[in-house]
Amino acid sequence: MLYLRLFAFPTILIVLIVTEVHGQATVEAAEFFETKIRPTLAGTCFRCHGGKKTSGGLRVDTREALLTGGASGASIVPGDPDGSLLVQATRWTLDDIKMPPDRRLTEEVQADFAAWIKAGAVWPKGSNSFPSERHWAFEPVKAESPPNDPDGWSDHPIDRFIAAKRRAKGLKPVAAADKRTLLRRLTFDLIGLPPTPEEVAAFLADDRPDAYDRIVERLLASPLYGERWGRHWMDVVRYADTAGDNADYPIPEARLYRDYIIDAFNKDKPYDQFAREQLAGDILAESGPREKYAERVVATGFLALSRRYATGPKELWYLTLEDTIETTGRTFLGLTLRCARCHDHKFDPVTQKDYYALYGIFGSTTFPYPGSEEFSSKGIPRAGFAPLLPADEANPRLEAHIRHLRRLASEFRLAEATELSTRFVSVVEGFAPTFDPVAKAVQVLAPFVSPPNAPKARLDRLRKRFNEAEARRRAKLKTLRSTLRSLERSGLPPDLPGAYAVHDGAPAEEAVHPLGESEQRGPGIKRDAPRFLSGQDSLTIPKGTSGRLQLAEWLTRPNNPLTARVMVNRIWQHHFGRGIVATPSNFGLRGAEPTHPELLDWLTARFVAEGWSIKAMHRLITSSKTYRLSSADDPSNTSKDPANLLLWRADRRRLDAEAIRDAMLVVAGRLDFHRPGPHPFPPIPTWSWTQHKPFKAVYPSNHRSVYLMTQRLQRHPYLALFDGPDTNHSTDVRTSAIVPLQALFFMNNPFVLEQAQGLGDRLIAFSDDPRARISRAYELALC
Repeated sequence: MLYLRLFAFPTILIVLIVTEVHGQATVEAAEFFETKIRPTLAGTCFRCHGGKKTSGGLRVDTREALLTGGASGASIVPGDPDGSLLVQATRWTLDDIKMPPDRRLTEEVQADFAAWIKAGAVWPKGSNSFPSERHWAFEPVKAESPPNDPDGWSDHPIDRFIAAKRRAKGLKPVAAADKRTLLRRLTFDLIGLPPTPEEVAAFLADDRPDAYDRIVERLLASPLYGERWGRHWMDVVRYADTAGDNADYPIPEARLYRDYIIDAFNKDKPYDQFAREQLAGDILAESGPREKYAERVVATGFLALSRRYATGPKELWYLTLEDTIETTGRTFLGLTLRCARCHDHKFDPVTQKDYYALYGIFGSTTFPYPGSEEFSSKGIPRAGFAPLLPADEANPRLEAHIRHLRRLASEFRLAEATELSTRFVSVVEGFAPTFDPVAKAVQVLAPFVSPPNAPKARLDRLRKRFNEAEARRRAKLKTLRSTLRSLERSGLPPDLPGAYAVHDGAPAEEAVHPLGESEQRGPGIKRDAPRFLSGQDSLTIPKGTSGRLQLAEWLTRPNNPLTARVMVNRIWQHHFGRGIVATPSNFGLRGAEPTHPELLDWLTARFVAEGWSIKAMHRLITSSKTYRLSSADDPSNTSKDPANLLLWRADRRRLDAEAIRDAMLVVAGRLDFHRPGPHPFPPIPTWSWTQHKPFKAVYPSNHRSVYLMTQRLQRHPYLALFDGPDTNHSTDVRTSAIVPLQALFFMNNPFVLEQAQGLGDRLIAFSDDPRARISRAYELALC
């Protein structure tokens, strides 16, 4: 028995080791396929051997299809690359088959295919979905009609789509929410604050048929609405008040873009215009009107806020432009574009050429530079900030500013070069023209001079005059240095308002970076929109321009299948807690399928037809019975649809970080409803942060949380605790964790204690009756 046990142990160990090695090999083989083989099959071969086209009867979207082959026989023979038709065709060793026929694959790619086949042509499970133009999100928006509801539950078009899905699954909706609950839900959804006890009482007493609609209109008309929904947009566009470079330099002007977003939502700016301005507002501004100039320039803060890396103005620039491209794709198209930097997208029909076509557009754009850490006494100053006045008004101020800087620099050099000691000491006859020899001469000659103290007295007077003049010179140098430093580092003249925004630079096409290596250059790529969405016609980019305006116009054309769909889904998401597409920034093949595709298309068509009005979408969604359902459970429904994907009830949701903080402030009576001014950053001339001593600050405020100063390298302590967005990346869905530190925050944080004191003061002032105070506390805090 002991022998068997001793024998069994190493045997088991060997089995475990072999299993581990085999598992590791499987992982490596799968990674090799996804990074080396799949991109070429999907991006190059699939166009002629997949989808609607199967040239030569061959498909390349499954391993079985390659084993079966086409008219010429099997394409691959696992373990035998030289005997595989696929390898022979890609090497162009056959007279009648050369693939691809227009351009030979690189030797590196040919070697990858040979290695893949020699290793057994591993095709990981789940990799049979290849890019297809027939993916639902890439298809035109369909003209859907709301289905009939034989149960007569609701005539509302949204409800009819929802009811049809529920009915097919045997689900029945729960009852409607009571008026008190509904008002709280609606108020938090639209303005991010709880209703006041007076508003609750008024709504409960209002029996008019349109009482609910009146509440919706009042909330949409409130300036608080833009602060709430602007915050949702700021998540997606990765808003922050710092650059993200090594020292995380502040950007005081970033708040102008934040305010632009809030104002755009309040004014119900048509979404297509909203999108165009953020991509090309500076170009649109040039065509007028004058009163829109500053607003449109500020809008391009969307691009300017692309994350900075390292220190220098263009250091790791390809990563900054990668952030621009990725954020643009996720925000407006619901597509992830980043991985196409190195190779064709693994899953979506986005090619490496598409990526560098966009790279060329944004690379032809001049981005502002926020300044950076000190390599010298001056550091690297801010540059490229955009004036908020038209060129005919801004240029004279800029030219005067440059002349002033040159004059100051000349004065500084002159003052710095002046040797006062030489000038003053040389007037003493017979003495050497330096200070120390004069002092020595006085000591030597003093006993022989009559009166003996005359030379010393004269020298003392000279010394005094010299010290006074030197003090004046140093004071002047200090003043000149400070003035120059302030003017140089500010980026614009003091009398010229500016924004952290972009403008067109020198147009240039970009070459492909093989494997994403920025030091390498492949073929040049013409600037364009993604080809699989743009059709056969390329963008017509006027000579001397970047192409951003043409990209913006292409993006917002009514027949673009993604832009309106993506925004409608985001609006739905923030009303129901989950989008019709649960991956709101990924409508690609690896994104979630829509739970109600017909409803999504109907809403999208309605959105465009009504002038891209976001507020019109709010009215439509909140007027549905589906939105007004209670959150009560139904065991029968739960067993069939536990995740409530078909919306038979309202989901209970934790308030987000901003709503929690703002609600505490308003209940305490301490919320400052005014829009704050600039953040209290230190004066620009004093900035001296470095990689090892980066900028870090938290500025207390009683304003709404949307106005809190947020950084990239250091997360705001409160927002981080309550699942605020990661300002380094586009955030489409926040987490909503419940962790012990949150409880400790509510128990001990000085901010919470201050609000508790404020609520106590309100209750004491409200009534002398303890019962009335308790009742009032419940009304204020819980509605």
